Amino acid sequence: MSRRVLEAPTGARGPLLEEQAALQERQHALAESVNAWRDRARAAVRHPDVDAARAFLAEMQALGDAAVHAAADRALFVLDAPEEELERLSRAPLTGPAQAATPAGRLLSRALTEFDLRRPDPAPRKAAAVEFVNRPGMLNDDASLAELEAALEQADPLARDLATQTVIQFHRLRALRLADLELAHASVKRLRQIKDPAVVSVFLEILRHPRTGYVPGPSGPSEVDNVRSRRVALGGLVEWHTPEAQQAVRQCHFDRDPQIVKLAAVALELFPGDWTGPTPEARKAQPEAAQP
Repeated sequence: MSRRVLEAPTGARGPLLEEQAALQERQHALAESVNAWRDRARAAVRHPDVDAARAFLAEMQALGDAAVHAAADRALFVLDAPEEELERLSRAPLTGPAQAATPAGRLLSRALTEFDLRRPDPAPRKAAAVEFVNRPGMLNDDASLAELEAALEQADPLARDLATQTVIQFHRLRALRLADLELAHASVKRLRQIKDPAVVSVFLEILRHPRTGYVPGPSGPSEVDNVRSRRVALGGLVEWHTPEAQQAVRQCHFDRDPQIVKLAAVALELFPGDWTGPTPEARKAQPEAAQP
């Protein structure tokens, strides 16, 4: 909207400014709603006793959301159910309103029930994430990605790990495959925000694979390369500070982009010793910030 306002003739900016203001109000309302539900999600697993849990569930019932009301009813039922009923429920398949209705929801439900995904070994969860993201049409499924992003604060650590690995795979494929390099670049920047070592291998792929695509412009799309994303990936490798990251940065001495060559040289000069893992100093170093 800001670009449209700037490009519009002076006399035509009034309606655009009104639309922009309305969108900003909607954005603020959505942000407040997201924050409120995030706080509720955190509060759901932090009750000192049963009475506090009951009070919280009563608040959830009063919100007027049918799905939340049903979940609160089920939780209260479980609190009051006799041992025999709880044993029966533990053996019964998940059905009814609590059953996951979306592809992402079903994936996360598997993390709570399937033996392979409940093991300490992260390999099955990564394999499930790769399989999920490579399904036909999934690359552009913004709804599934948003649901998985919301699940990054799951209380269950294994479900949270599966959500994290799947989000990483989503952004990996978008960064490497999307022809729209603006969207691809947004995914690379999102990967920089994820604090999981699995992003290191993704940054290596992005840095080592120059490619071309297009970016939207006032007169239509124009062809560009992905050097911006490669610089961000380089910065991510410097932050993670692993041995394989250091090797990749050293190889940038022969890169086709002179700015990457320069940034890699600066990183190696700042951190001349062996890289053994993330450090506070490394996380402060963001070579891509030096680009024009």
